[in-house]
Amino acid sequence: MRQYNSLRDIRADIANGQVTCRQLVENYIRNISEKENLNAFLEVFGEEALAQAEAIDQKMANGTAGKLAGMVIGIKDVLAYKGHSLQASSKMLDGFESLYTATAVQRLIDEDAIIIGRQNCDEFAMGGSNETSAFGPALNADDTSRVPGGSSGGSAVAVQADLCLASIGSDTGGSVRQPASFCGVVGFKPTYSRISRYGLIAFASSFDQIGVITKSVEDAALLVEVMAGKDEMDSTVSHRPVPAYSELLNTDKKYKIGYIRDSFENEGLNKEVKDSILSVKDILKEAGHTIEAVDFPLLDYLVPTYYILITAEASSNLGRYDGVKYGFRSSNVTDLSSLYKKTRSEGFGEEVKRRIMLGTFVLSADYYDAYYTKAQKVRRLIKEKTDELLQTYDFLILPTAPTTAFKIGENVEDPLAMYLADIFTVQASLAGVPAISIPVGRDANGLSIGLQLMTRSFEEPQLLAFSNYILDKITVEA
Repeated sequence: MRQYNSLRDIRADIANGQVTCRQLVENYIRNISEKENLNAFLEVFGEEALAQAEAIDQKMANGTAGKLAGMVIGIKDVLAYKGHSLQASSKMLDGFESLYTATAVQRLIDEDAIIIGRQNCDEFAMGGSNETSAFGPALNADDTSRVPGGSSGGSAVAVQADLCLASIGSDTGGSVRQPASFCGVVGFKPTYSRISRYGLIAFASSFDQIGVITKSVEDAALLVEVMAGKDEMDSTVSHRPVPAYSELLNTDKKYKIGYIRDSFENEGLNKEVKDSILSVKDILKEAGHTIEAVDFPLLDYLVPTYYILITAEASSNLGRYDGVKYGFRSSNVTDLSSLYKKTRSEGFGEEVKRRIMLGTFVLSADYYDAYYTKAQKVRRLIKEKTDELLQTYDFLILPTAPTTAFKIGENVEDPLAMYLADIFTVQASLAGVPAISIPVGRDANGLSIGLQLMTRSFEEPQLLAFSNYILDKITVEA
């Protein structure tokens, strides 16, 4: 079967009688089995997906199918799906089965998307390489000695390796965008609050946002269009009307674009990544767009501010996993105190425990004002400066990641190096603005390079349309 890159192509072939939903699912199940070494999926819902496919084939024959009919989707192992295992790739949730379905997932199902399985990720979405998973790392399909990025690593690999058409992930500080960059696919994080977080395992609640990984901007737009909108189960979700993103992807405007000078002068930025992004900048300038260098003096404060705040929120959110009501419970306990200590010591991995301890420290009475309060103030400054720039410029562009995919094990012993890999993605998360990573080239080793774009809050239509324009422009130039 041919490899599909968009739902549009699938729907055309279904209409022409060249393929059915059942055949699509059979093909993806076969691909997952043949590429099992990539460790992208923790569980495949094979029989269930085939049954869904047959029902949707009938709907399509009757003309009653939803707008996602023909789309086979994987979901990151942090999204609730009733009657299915939910583990956040952690030993701590061994044996846990979800009692309800996340709002975003339910909206996909209601539009006849087919959920094919749950995907590997960093434990509790904490990591930038998928190496903290209790089930081992997912592998980059371009080079299996390298990481796929994280935390939505399995989700990105699944799309990259044609194991499903699209994946639903979560993005706290770049967890959709960075793996998309490493795997040569599209990763889109909408504005904070655009999609309900009901049914998403909480990591850092003021940052967490459901996002999508796809092969095309059009599919990303359609998925967010379906998932976004008000939800009575999430008091923090935006009640703004949801535009028909997928119908607003054409643009002929000439935009004013700022590129953050500091990011391109960063000593950690790989030269091939830099040259690739700058070449796109030149193409856009030649096409008549205004592109100017801008200063963002707070660049060095992004990563420390982000990690102080997300570890504080993580230490609070993960307090519920104690072995009392559900999930893993240590068998080496003698009393209530040892139940808590041993369960959490044995159930959580090293990175999760590191972040819980850091968060507990910055929230402690003696250091609260010195770290947490100060970080909140700096976050406000980062948001204000980002918003100020976006009042002048339609978009800000910068690399998604400072390097291409690094080797498995390369940064495991150096948490700081791993954290600094987030330097370009955490700005959008701190400011709460929408951001997207699109593939714009490859390095000498054939590894993908991603370009990141940010725009003003709730201006997803503009961001998606311009991203689509850039990809078309690059294809024509090539």
